[in-house]
Amino acid sequence: MKYLYLICVLALSFSAAAQSSSNNRYYELRVYYCMPGRLDALIERFQNHTLKLFEKHGMENVGYWVPTNNEKNALYYILAFPDRAARDASFKSFVADPEWKAVAAKSEESGKIIEQIVSVFMKGADVIPAINGGIKTPDRSFELRTYTCLPGKFPDIVARFKNNTVKLFEKHGKQNIAYFASEEPDGAQSKLVYLIAHESEAAAATSWAAFRADPEWIKVKDDSEKAGKIVEKVESVYMKPLAFSKIR
Repeated sequence: MKYLYLICVLALSFSAAAQSSSNNRYYELRVYYCMPGRLDALIERFQNHTLKLFEKHGMENVGYWVPTNNEKNALYYILAFPDRAARDASFKSFVADPEWKAVAAKSEESGKIIEQIVSVFMKGADVIPAINGGIKTPDRSFELRTYTCLPGKFPDIVARFKNNTVKLFEKHGKQNIAYFASEEPDGAQSKLVYLIAHESEAAAATSWAAFRADPEWIKVKDDSEKAGKIVEKVESVYMKPLAFSKIR
């Protein structure tokens, strides 16, 4: 019994340490906008080559998605690193890798693939302790949401999510996957970037309607905004995971 107790304590301690370490990593959300008709070529390049080359150069593949309404031919993905210096070193070695250069040249024989790349650098927000991959199924619908807060209000949105919103999301069938604080240029206030999952987009619409009408949420929102409104702008993208994404 004594040994069983010790094993349980050690397991819990290891789990807590792993979660803390996960939340302290450095992340990059990258969005690739493809040339017309070239998204499939990009996905094939990632699946057959890029993922392995990223891992070879010390990058962790967190997840890969495409928007369900993908008029801009976009691919969204998240990478993880120990810190910013490690990120920069990894990409420097990756782009200089002769194997990558050969893959890129071969994949673009029929034309250029990527029109534009947008990067958002992030750290784990103090909302949930670690990334929650959850049940791996291609049927889930993912929603990437970005909150731009009014000046000085970022700590308030983090506190509201940590203390109340994540529980209310779960109450209404949303799955909390990951929460990040963006790293903005010139030290500007962070944005809250987070990823949740729904059974489907139809289920998401029902869930959001129920959440917004919930008296518990209305009270939480009103109490948290007694000193003024918190969120200035909300952006939302619904996405489906690619077959090779770790988070599905």
